[in-house]
Amino acid sequence: MSHDQKLEDAITQIVAWLRSSSATYAFTGAGISTESGIPDFRSPGGVWSKNRTVYFDDFCANASDRYEYWRQKAIAHQDFIIATPNVTHTTLAYLENAGLLNGVITQNIDGLHQDAGSHNVLELHGTARRIACLSCDWNDVADMWVDKFCNEDAVPDCPACGGLLKHATISFGQSLSQTVLSQAFEWSASSSLFLAMGSSLVVNPAASLPQLAAERGAKLVIINRGETPLDHVADLVVNAPLGTVMSAIGNQVLADK
Repeated sequence: MSHDQKLEDAITQIVAWLRSSSATYAFTGAGISTESGIPDFRSPGGVWSKNRTVYFDDFCANASDRYEYWRQKAIAHQDFIIATPNVTHTTLAYLENAGLLNGVITQNIDGLHQDAGSHNVLELHGTARRIACLSCDWNDVADMWVDKFCNEDAVPDCPACGGLLKHATISFGQSLSQTVLSQAFEWSASSSLFLAMGSSLVVNPAASLPQLAAERGAKLVIINRGETPLDHVADLVVNAPLGTVMSAIGNQVLADK
């Protein structure tokens, strides 16, 4: 059987499962956003290979670490500003609006799922779209504060209480939101079809969500360019570009209406 035929059969199977599933959730990683021009931080040449890691405790304790954190975020922010949703984002939004997808659990911080029209989105690692104070409830959109840092070459303080400001993302050493994580585990455990896409599935606790879904009886589909540690428990593994696969899924769903 040719590669094209295998891919076509896989897409037909996924669409059939989508139509018969009582609760479908998608889990997305960096691979979904690279097709929108946002680099994978872990890849060679990515942000983490060029810069030192700023841990959360160091951010809180040292002014020099806060400056380095903001410097790196200001650089990364330029990619977020120009990025737009790609076909995978828009297809997931379409599936949700068509009643075939219950929600998206994402490791990404770029907000592109929401830009594409997805409504039920859990952001495990927070969002780079906003700035938040670590001492009070103040928060704001990120753009103005990144510009302020760049123009003044100084880390801004919270305008409400003078506390420390950082992006509303989860830094190394910082705990994930227990509310968001609990909801993600609940969605995964209750799913009958779980689509893991664009993730290497090596970062926990996020990577444990597809495993949980499979253990609770869900069909597990992994769509990723490379192999993952969970391929052996998946019901279907598709190693192909996300855009190609999701575009075909969307077209088939639309054609079947």
